[in-house]
Amino acid sequence: MPGSSETPSRAERGLAQVARAGRTVLQHSGEIAILLRDIVAALVGLRVSLRSILRQMYVMGVQSLPIVILTAVLAGIVTSQQGGYQFTGAIPLYVLGSIVTESVVLEMGPVLTAIVLVGRVGARITAELGTMKVSEQIDAFYSVGRDPVSILAAPRVVAGIVVVPILVAVANLVGILAGMVSAQLTVGLGPNSFLYGARLYWQSWDLFYSLTKALVFGFTIPVVAIHMGLRTEGGAEGVGKTTTQAVMFMTLAVLIMDALFPPLLLD
Repeated sequence: MPGSSETPSRAERGLAQVARAGRTVLQHSGEIAILLRDIVAALVGLRVSLRSILRQMYVMGVQSLPIVILTAVLAGIVTSQQGGYQFTGAIPLYVLGSIVTESVVLEMGPVLTAIVLVGRVGARITAELGTMKVSEQIDAFYSVGRDPVSILAAPRVVAGIVVVPILVAVANLVGILAGMVSAQLTVGLGPNSFLYGARLYWQSWDLFYSLTKALVFGFTIPVVAIHMGLRTEGGAEGVGKTTTQAVMFMTLAVLIMDALFPPLLLD
């Protein structure tokens, strides 16, 4: 039929979409690699201000503490209530202490804290840097001979690596205490019995596993947020679009890495 040879088949369209996706992934990977190279060069060359790092630690850590604590309290309560509902009359209730502790330390504490920081810190970083990019403030840094990576990117990455493990440690402790209080109020499990159950299956490796997760999340969230912010285009509309994409990418990155941790560190 005339013209039918020029119409791409479904398979050809599928291959074209896969090729575009692969090209996009490679482009983002290359840009992130260059960004990391520049951040490492700035840190090694001592071109990063300690005051900037402390300011970012305050913004990421201190200002995020209330929402992180609230999230941990709710996570501990929900875990305790669900465990108490399932265990009552079936197995000894003191096992609930182990379930709450392991669930909070291994999963709920680091992952929920990271998701909270994606929305509160990651989105903020992308919007800030995106606004600076579209208003040509980033270009102004280059024009006066200053390196925006040293001034804007490196302090945020260092702050994330330092602050997120501390926030996760706080979330773990608060979540366990909230679960213990909830267990006493809902199923009558006393603190001594709860702690006895918590100690039954506790291993020091669990805390190392939790903090390693936090360290990786604390590195990934600011790197993705900075990368997306620095490639923003298209004015205010572009800032909104890029920030939405950044939140999606950061959330997916956290969940994918969370799925990779058990086979790497728990088997």
